[in-house]
Amino acid sequence: MGSKKQVKVGNVLMGGGAKITVQSMLNTPADNIEKSVAQALLLQEKGCEVIRAAVPNVDCVPLIYALKNSLNIPVVADIHFDYKIALECVAAGVDKIRINPGNIGSQEKILAVVNACRNAKIPIRIGVNSGSLEKEILKKHGSPTAAALCESALYHASLLEKFEFSDIVLSMKSSSVQTMVHAYKLAAEKCDYPLHLGVTEAGTERTGLIKSSAGIGALLLDGIGDTIRVSLTADPVLEVAAGHDLLRALDIEKSGVQLIACPTCGRTKIDVITLANQVEQALKNIKKPTKVAVMGCAVNGPGEAQEADIGIAGGNGEGLIFKKGKILRKVSEADLLQELMHEIETL
Repeated sequence: MGSKKQVKVGNVLMGGGAKITVQSMLNTPADNIEKSVAQALLLQEKGCEVIRAAVPNVDCVPLIYALKNSLNIPVVADIHFDYKIALECVAAGVDKIRINPGNIGSQEKILAVVNACRNAKIPIRIGVNSGSLEKEILKKHGSPTAAALCESALYHASLLEKFEFSDIVLSMKSSSVQTMVHAYKLAAEKCDYPLHLGVTEAGTERTGLIKSSAGIGALLLDGIGDTIRVSLTADPVLEVAAGHDLLRALDIEKSGVQLIACPTCGRTKIDVITLANQVEQALKNIKKPTKVAVMGCAVNGPGEAQEADIGIAGGNGEGLIFKKGKILRKVSEADLLQELMHEIETL
């Protein structure tokens, strides 16, 4: 799974068979340190494993100091155009910088950033997207195609490779799922750098989840990708939850609860929809790897419960509690949630 090359981002490894990490990005104003640190601490609590912050100018560099003093997870500085911001962020102890080398000017400026990162032993993420392509590359390909995104990312990497710097992470994000998937597949064929997966500008919580799951999921199932961000026009906490849920759905992440729930049909005699939502809410903070089945009748109930650690199957105002496919007892519909939670606590 993932790239052959491995880089170290603070206390997190990326690539080389390391665990796939879930990232998010602060959406608070960079000059509001108190609000930014509060959001970062919440994201860390909710399971964010790498956090990124925009640093639009040198005056915002104090945010990096504050984040480093407050968090236990790696901090990434998102920088554009001004190489001095990168140098200041490295001096502030940042764990990785996100920059496009071709956008920061002369060879001397690129070398200054490379030397600073080399000395501090921090990697550089090269992040290209449909809106950042060089005019020559865009003219060559006619539009922001997958090949154009990949070529741009490898071009920027070559600017660092000239100075024998290879602690690089690549991302080639597009708002088009097909373009994004193809771009990463091309990159995986052409280089061994760790890949940061994401669909950029994916949309609101609903559409963003769908597009991100389709694109990121397709790549991870092909063994491509080392760290992910589910980009949503929503609270970043939802990005973190979605990232972990996606990894669980693909059986990449084993911690937490996997909920198996039937979609209901004309045979259903209990309120499975409400019950499934109640179960999901009640189990959201459980870290132990657990498969829980909430089924509406005996047609699929016992079979699905056989795949689950614990499960329930409903009937006429009552239900059966299953454990590893074996019936434990019959309970009333009113007691289903309570009885299910009791069994989960004993696992």
